[in-house]
Amino acid sequence: MEYTVQKLAQLAGISTRTLRYYDEIGLLKPARTNSSGYRIYGSTEVDQLQQILFYRELGVNLDSIKEIMTSPTFDGSQALRDHREKLLEKRAQLDALINNVDKSIKQTERKISMTDKEKFEGFKQKLVDDNEKKYGKEIREKYGDDAVNNSNAKVKGMTNEQYEEIQKLEEQLFINLKTAMDTGDPAGELAQKAADLHKQWLCFYWDQYSKEAHAGLAEMYVADERFTAYYDKVQLGATEFLRDAIVIYTKN
Repeated sequence: MEYTVQKLAQLAGISTRTLRYYDEIGLLKPARTNSSGYRIYGSTEVDQLQQILFYRELGVNLDSIKEIMTSPTFDGSQALRDHREKLLEKRAQLDALINNVDKSIKQTERKISMTDKEKFEGFKQKLVDDNEKKYGKEIREKYGDDAVNNSNAKVKGMTNEQYEEIQKLEEQLFINLKTAMDTGDPAGELAQKAADLHKQWLCFYWDQYSKEAHAGLAEMYVADERFTAYYDKVQLGATEFLRDAIVIYTKN
């Protein structure tokens, strides 16, 4: 069956503007253009759009989707199996949060009691799952499965106070890092304070701290664009500055 832009947009529940934009950026081209100048999409394009929407639902950006789907090694059938696995993980996260809300409602209605730990179970599981999704492969290759599994267990066992402390430490780290960058000196007091805050933050996740592992992690931040983008939110070049500060910190 063939579809115009308007009909395919209605079928997929998206806007015609979105379909036209996908065409403009080369993500989803129509099968042909008819004599009246209308874009016409066939079954192949319908399948491609389904894949695109799955990737979007999983938070993949359009540039990455295009790169994945235009790769010569792209396998549509395998991609669907991967989508299913990731969606099941997402459902498990949502189920945990829904369970958390249900318990909280019952608590407010004085039907059950709920520990502080239980109040944050869904959020901590999501944190673990998100980290696994983003960095799991690289971290496991670098530090081993046991270290990562122990770290995940530590996160899920955190108290409310510990969870809040992590958020505060990260916020302090970013503020301190930005101020330290203004001095231009990674060996200075402010930069070394940032390195120490980073160590404190790591100790909430690691069973055992080591200077060598800390310095190695800082090098990986610079080498991996995902980590670089995370710390460079503070200011362009923040990742390298933090790495330099940590290298100095771990040598002292």
